[in-house]
Amino acid sequence: MNQITVAFPGLWDGEFTLNKVLFEFTMFGREFSIRWYAVLIVVGMILAGLYGAWRSKQEGIKLDDLLDMALFAIVFGIIGARLYYVLMTLGNGEYKSFYDVIAIWNGGLAIYGGIIAGALTIVVICRIKKINIFKAFDMAAPAVMIGQMLGRWGNFFNGEAYGYEVLAGSPLYFLRMGLIPNVESSFKMHYFHPTFLYESLWNLIGFIIINIFYKRKKFNGQIFYMYISWYGFGRMLIEGLRTDSLYIGPFRVSQVVGFLCFIIGTTMLVLNLLKARRARLAGADYDAAYPQFKTSLSTKKDETTTEKKQDEPPVSAPNIEPTDKTDEENDPDMMDTEIVIPPTENETDKNN
Repeated sequence: MNQITVAFPGLWDGEFTLNKVLFEFTMFGREFSIRWYAVLIVVGMILAGLYGAWRSKQEGIKLDDLLDMALFAIVFGIIGARLYYVLMTLGNGEYKSFYDVIAIWNGGLAIYGGIIAGALTIVVICRIKKINIFKAFDMAAPAVMIGQMLGRWGNFFNGEAYGYEVLAGSPLYFLRMGLIPNVESSFKMHYFHPTFLYESLWNLIGFIIINIFYKRKKFNGQIFYMYISWYGFGRMLIEGLRTDSLYIGPFRVSQVVGFLCFIIGTTMLVLNLLKARRARLAGADYDAAYPQFKTSLSTKKDETTTEKKQDEPPVSAPNIEPTDKTDEENDPDMMDTEIVIPPTENETDKNN
């Protein structure tokens, strides 16, 4: 079934129908369909790449190196997203052959698997090309958020990734989403939390905040830590509302991973910001986490010291009046005193 019926009664009246498939065509005697989900994912990748190209100039990363990162990260990211999902659902008994494992067109991609695989790919490329890993992560993190924002709207067109039914007293009741078919019924509309919308808006807000702070970052890796902290915290909360979570025992996998991302990201962010602050206070005497930050402060400190030295008045020598007279001439007592030199022994003998 390629059509879904959607309603948002808290925002506007009426229902509307969406088709999961954008268009279909026949090639070599076989029918192909292009789905909205795939289109939005591709558009997200393109926009993320354009954003990365813009940020790469600020981070001093060559465009060729960026293209290598993007191409390999996309390929291995898709593989990682599928592998993550398969490993988490092995107990469901839905994989009868290798074909079932690789059938991503039937759904089953986990964003955390894609992020982990993509990050590892970037690490390898940075090692080979001798690029600062955290500069690359700073450049890539907001770009990933663009893909996540648009990707969640692909879930919307598929009628998936929604939450539990919204209770009438909930503060989010006005955002409730009516959907047919749904987990409760194939013909009766029920109203759920639009968790795809929550996550998309959460990423949008985070994207704006991160870009405001980007030029003010105090160390390489700050933007990356801000991203995993922001996304991890939001995903941890939103995942608790979803009906299609992956579980390990009683725990929702994405909630656990989100919590760990938030704790690790926040801890590293605070520690490195404190280190950068000490670098600012100590200047050149401290090994700063962000060398450019340290250098600018040291230069500014030297300039300030030089300006102070220039403003200080020169030390004047004591005012001593020159004189042409000797000490004897200046002393009036010595001027009237006759100095008698006693005769030597030879002169005494001569006189005798």
